[in-house]
This record gives sequence, structure tokens and C-alpha cells, in this order.
Amino acid sequence: MKRKLIAAIGVAGMLFSIAACGGDDSGDTKDKKAGADGFKGQTLTVWAMDGSTPPNWTKDLTAEFEKKTGATLKFETQKWDGIQQKITTALSESTPPDVIEVGNTQTPAYAATGGLADLTDLKAEIGTDWTEALNKSSVFDGKQYAAPWYFANRVVIYNKKVWADAGLKDTPKTRDEFYKALDTIGKKTKNEPIYLPGQNWYFFDGITIGQGADLVKKEGDKYVSNLADPKVGAAMEIYKKYQSYSKAPKDKDEATPQQAEVFAKDNVGAFIGMGWEAGTAIAANKKIEKDIGYFTIPGETADKPEGVFLGGSNFAVAAGSKKQDLAKEFLKLALSDKFEGALAKENGVIPNKESLQSNLAGNGAAEAAAPAAAGGGTTPLIPEWAAVENNPNPIKSYMTAVLNGKSPADAAKDVEAEINKRLAQTS
Repeated sequence: MKRKLIAAIGVAGMLFSIAACGGDDSGDTKDKKAGADGFKGQTLTVWAMDGSTPPNWTKDLTAEFEKKTGATLKFETQKWDGIQQKITTALSESTPPDVIEVGNTQTPAYAATGGLADLTDLKAEIGTDWTEALNKSSVFDGKQYAAPWYFANRVVIYNKKVWADAGLKDTPKTRDEFYKALDTIGKKTKNEPIYLPGQNWYFFDGITIGQGADLVKKEGDKYVSNLADPKVGAAMEIYKKYQSYSKAPKDKDEATPQQAEVFAKDNVGAFIGMGWEAGTAIAANKKIEKDIGYFTIPGETADKPEGVFLGGSNFAVAAGSKKQDLAKEFLKLALSDKFEGALAKENGVIPNKESLQSNLAGNGAAEAAAPAAAGGGTTPLIPEWAAVENNPNPIKSYMTAVLNGKSPADAAKDVEAEINKRLAQTS
């Protein structure tokens, strides 16, 4: 998943890095146990991404793991830039890292190559209550090739002062109530009701998920575009309605310019973003901090939030690791309620089971994100999908075309040949 999607949620948007822990590998090539000491003398190497492993969590987990197993735990921090190729290379080598953090949407591609170990037995042991939507990306061809670790999704970040100036006292619970609130801001103030550029693609993907639509379909033994599906068109019409309340360009995404910096100018009612983006706004304008609030993106009815794109990370075990049992001991600890809950609390991320969401109490952005997680989803979980999102992203072109007046059906026709070409790529 992209760097921005896994950053810790919170007003400060603060990221944590972890220095490598533990000692040198003993050189053992067998996953051997040594009585009460378990795996004494061995070293388990874990690749974790920059920002994923906060200091207290890492310290406590390392101590408990080493006490339980007698082995050394060695974290090696990785950067997101270029990580897919680095992991692909590592998985093909004879001595890969034992456990690897992998982006949830990237997991199927690694599993398809045979680089990940089958963890179906571990799922049965410790994962019977993992949230289904969060676990979905860990499953490929019916087998469990990873374990869900942590997640994040978009929320509404709003300016309390702008809303108060419009006479709005409560946050909306349904999509129609949200539209009405935006309409009120536009009529009663000089502020822009919402900043929503035309190509905020992951917000659109979330709406598509909420409509029960798929972006691809299978024809024979290949995947093709499903953009012409009326359900996708309905999602785009919802997006178009939201965008009608914005002055943002229809041919740009949320990073051009950074939407949080636009929000920081204090004349925008709301934007759809990751919780950490509030920290970007505060960095640009410290005075806005006291006026920032969050709420769950509302759906059609009050009992079901809008669909959201779930960005996150899974833990996987390299198929080539010679320490399979030791790696599973690590996962049992790292994904336990104790450490999964602690990670959620320290990093403000959505844990892998709903029962642990109480650890998000006091973190406004995370509390707003959590209710939508169970109904969230991802982009198509097929290895072929990655090429579709390469620039220029044809779905962004589709979105701009609809916003400029084309019907969703006609806009889909214009880009489906390109999408199908990319889906047919073999590498």
C-alpha cells in the first residue's frame, strides 16, 4: 500500500521508525527447538515498514518474544519507495527475511509467485474472529497466505467553525444529511463547502465498494473492465454530487495541490481524507487545530457508513524461510489481542478485529474511521490490477470525463480498452 495510506492516524500525523533490534543470526538453518528455551540461539528477521512499529510496542513485543522462545528478534526497517521490487527479489533468494510486512493490495501478487508460506493452519488457530473485510486481502486461491495486521481508511475532516457559522450543530448520519449540510454552508457562508478534486480516486473506489460494485469481471480465464456496470455509474454519480459543492479542479487529484493545505486556509468546510492529513493542515496553519473535527463518511442510511477503501498491511512468512515455526510464534504474539490492541492505541490504526477498537478511544480520527472498516474493501485483489493504477490512471480519466458532462456509460467506453490492455499484461 502507499506510504500515505499506512501513516499513523492522528492530528499530529506523527510517524515512528524503529531501529533494528537483536543480535546476529547464529547461522542455524533448521527451525529447531531446544527444550524450555524453545528456539534458543536463533534469530528471526522481520521486515517492517517505516512508521509501522512504534517504540513501546516494539520494545514490549521483542522482550516477550525473546523470553518465550529464547530466540532473538531482529526488526529491519524498510522504506515504501521501491519496496515491491525489493520484496520480490528477497522472496526469490535462498535466505529471505522470515517475516515481511506487505501492503494489503500487494499481497495477492506475492502469493501468486509462490513466495509466501501457507498460513491456513495459523488462521484456524488465532484468526477465527479477524474482521472479514480486513482479512480478505490475505487470502489467495482459497488459502491464507498472510495475516491481517493494521488498517486505515478515509474519514470526513471538517472545520467546526465553518460549520458553526452556517448554523450547523450536528454532524450528518446519512448521505442526504451530508448533502444538506454542504448546501447550507454554501448558502449561508462564503466558504467552500467541501474541497474535493475530480480525481480523488480512492474515495471513489470506496463509494463503488459501498454500491456493491466490482471494477473487474472475469471472462473465460481473464479479467476485464467492469467500469460500464450501472452500479459503478451510480457510485460515480454520488461522487459527482459531492464534487458539485467544490471549487476544486476536476482534472487533479488530492495531492495536486495537497488537499490538507487547501483546507488549512480556513475557508473550507470539509474534505475527505486520511486522519493523518489533519497534521498536514496544522503544520500549514497552527491556528486551525482547535477547529478540526472528524466524522465517519455517512452512507445511504444511518446504520451503514459509506464504503471505504481499506489501506493497510498484512504480515506474511516467506516460503523460503527455514524458520517457519518460529515465524508463527512471532505472529501469534504480534497479532494477539495484547499487542494488536497496543499497536492500535499507540499508532491510531484500525486493528484486525472489531473487539479491539476500544483501544482507539480518544483518537478522534481513528474513532471516526473504525465504524466503516467492517464494510470496507480494496481495489480488485488480483495480481493483474497493479498495472491499471499506473499513471496515467484510466479510471481518473473516466472520473474527469463524467464530471465534465459525459455519461458514466460513455466515459467507461472511452477507457475500457486501455484498462483491458493493462489487465492482460503478464508482468
